[in-house]
Amino acid sequence: MSFGEPEGYDGDARPRPLGRRGASQAAAAAVCLVLGLGLISGAVTGSWLVGDSGAEGSPSTFAAAGSLWHSVPVDQLFPPTVQGQGAGPGGADRTWTRIAVAPDSGCKDAFDPLLRKALAPVGCERLLRATYTDATESYVTTVGLLFTTADAPGMTSLANRFRKERLDRRSDLMPLPYAAKDTPAARFGPQQRAAWTVSVLTEAPVVVYAVSGWADGRTVDDPQPAGDAMEPGATTAPAQAGLGNEAQGLADRVERDLRKNVRSATEQPS
Repeated sequence: MSFGEPEGYDGDARPRPLGRRGASQAAAAAVCLVLGLGLISGAVTGSWLVGDSGAEGSPSTFAAAGSLWHSVPVDQLFPPTVQGQGAGPGGADRTWTRIAVAPDSGCKDAFDPLLRKALAPVGCERLLRATYTDATESYVTTVGLLFTTADAPGMTSLANRFRKERLDRRSDLMPLPYAAKDTPAARFGPQQRAAWTVSVLTEAPVVVYAVSGWADGRTVDDPQPAGDAMEPGATTAPAQAGLGNEAQGLADRVERDLRKNVRSATEQPS
């Protein structure tokens, strides 16, 4: 693409084109430039919205994400009802209903010791949690948003460690559930954890996680990472029940809502 020749100024300090470029050519060039910048900006925003955590967001996006825990209503972070089109085993649809929201808090006593130690490098600004059940109230899933105090390099470092050491697959690093009294999750304790997922974002100071189990309080001897439980042919009890899909599907949708809220925050006029 050619943007023509540079502009100069006439004797009255008015812009004038140099060379032979006409006004229409100048206008076309300006439009191309604006459209090009818009496409670049849209691509960056779009990659964040679809979940490309390999590309770090802008400083303003990172800062906006870190402030959502106190600036966005809980119903936007954890909607009362979450639709999971195609999120179940075999592409079945899922609907999750929120049954409890934990008071926002720090991270003391919110994680098992080993997971707390693994997350310690990024700090803990605030922890938000909610528990959902499926349409039949057979399963319960706690989803959490850990807002950290880390900068972008700190989050990238932790994400790399989780990936290289496969920390998100270790059963001794499972998140804890939030078992709210007088709900279907009342018996959802540490021994009832069946499947889980942990995602360390690099474009936001947030760790997203989810852990699922049965609502009847049964203990689980062989919990599985959600990814393993969702593998075709997996035969463990969590896999057969679709609990990997419960954890991963709900975590994915809460993360998407987080990204949408960040976009809304960054688009607000200053």
